[in-house]
Amino acid sequence: MSSRQPGMEDRILDLKAQREAVILAHNYQRDEIQEIADFVGDSLELSQKAARTEAKVIVFCGVHFMAETAAILCPDKIVLLPDLGAGCPMADMITVEELCRKKHELPGAGVVCYVNSAADVKAESDVCCTSANALKVVENVAAGEILFVPDQYLGHYVSTKTKKKMTLWPGYCPTHVRISAEEITGLKQRYPEAKTMVHPECRPEVVELADMVLSTSGMIRFARETEAKELIVGTEIGIMHRLGKENPGKKFIPASEQAVCPNMKLITLEKLLWSLEDMSFPVKVPERIRLKAKLAVDRMLEIGRMD
Repeated sequence: MSSRQPGMEDRILDLKAQREAVILAHNYQRDEIQEIADFVGDSLELSQKAARTEAKVIVFCGVHFMAETAAILCPDKIVLLPDLGAGCPMADMITVEELCRKKHELPGAGVVCYVNSAADVKAESDVCCTSANALKVVENVAAGEILFVPDQYLGHYVSTKTKKKMTLWPGYCPTHVRISAEEITGLKQRYPEAKTMVHPECRPEVVELADMVLSTSGMIRFARETEAKELIVGTEIGIMHRLGKENPGKKFIPASEQAVCPNMKLITLEKLLWSLEDMSFPVKVPERIRLKAKLAVDRMLEIGRMD
């Protein structure tokens, strides 16, 4: 349901100007949140954009680890999350204590940490990765053995592309695992001309059916560049709004109507307004953890600059 009310958008925009704020919205957010945001994108892309703005306040319409990442990269700015209950089940599937125990069991392994993780887990990792650059990061880690946390399905996808030994943490995204191979097969039969793009957080049997395996930013780019007029989209359905808006001549078919992240949908226009009114809820990362986590993020960015 929409949280739209007359005049609410104007009030939000007025407060945004007063607070010298920037509003960031993840690709999976509600349609009306995407519409009022200054930037829409994936979590790391948004944090990087925030770091380059002159804004004093970042209102991150996403989930908790995304706001933490913004706080890691933007220590001089106030970072707000409009609903502190907007967490990430996959990020919660690993704790820093569990990671440290596993590192002790695998002393020679390089730890590659998906950005969908808490700041303290990033801080205990050698390097971070995104769904778009995970393979490149793994290939550029000096160690021959990799401990990949926390997403087993992204890790499995990378393991099919590299010769390195990979130990996969048993975490997963509850939203992406709802997408089934049976649904993809049925849609491919119904739309024989359609290209199928899925997120690497999906199960391996779903990934195997895809024409393209892409991050959300990759999907946005592929949709814009492909000549295909029909695309089956295997990720959280919030992305359908942006895909349709930016590509009016193309048809986008959700791989599963069940692929809804309830945490992403917690943020409404009311909560965004309250966040700006009350400066709630600030997300901070202790400096010791922030600096260590930033090292892991910076290493990833350095790898990304390699030819």
